[in-house]
Amino acid sequence: MYGFRIVDKLQKMDIDIKSQQLKYHTKRVLVSKEFTFDAAHHLHQYEGKCKNLHGHTYKVIFGISGFVDERGILIDFGDIKEIWKSEIEIHLDHRYLNETLPLMNTTAENIVVWIYEKMTEALQKENRQQLYSGARVEFVRLYETPTSYAEARREWMENE
Repeated sequence: MYGFRIVDKLQKMDIDIKSQQLKYHTKRVLVSKEFTFDAAHHLHQYEGKCKNLHGHTYKVIFGISGFVDERGILIDFGDIKEIWKSEIEIHLDHRYLNETLPLMNTTAENIVVWIYEKMTEALQKENRQQLYSGARVEFVRLYETPTSYAEARREWMENE
């Protein structure tokens, strides 16, 4: 059985590890972060219960790829959260999506592409391009229910 162990010696910068050792590789990597939001919507030209006004607790998962900086970090998870909070979630959380999103049928398939576009725009801002080396959205997955989701992938968004 493994027990709790206190570290004998906490690793110290420039004594136990050098700055040039922080970046272990030069490979593209993917980081992922997920969020939830609550929103109401209804669907047009749809015969089923979703034609009526109703709500969901949506879950969004982002996959962002790029290259690590000299510290071995692609993008801070807190920075992804800040982009989500300030540039995307404000249009979604506790909102009537039919009025806050661009004119569209508010299907999961349409919303996921809108979210993909918003995150892509945010990462392409000049100040962020300098911070996050080659960062790009690889996918966005939008769960409308725990078992149903729509997904937008970079290769589909760029090549179709």
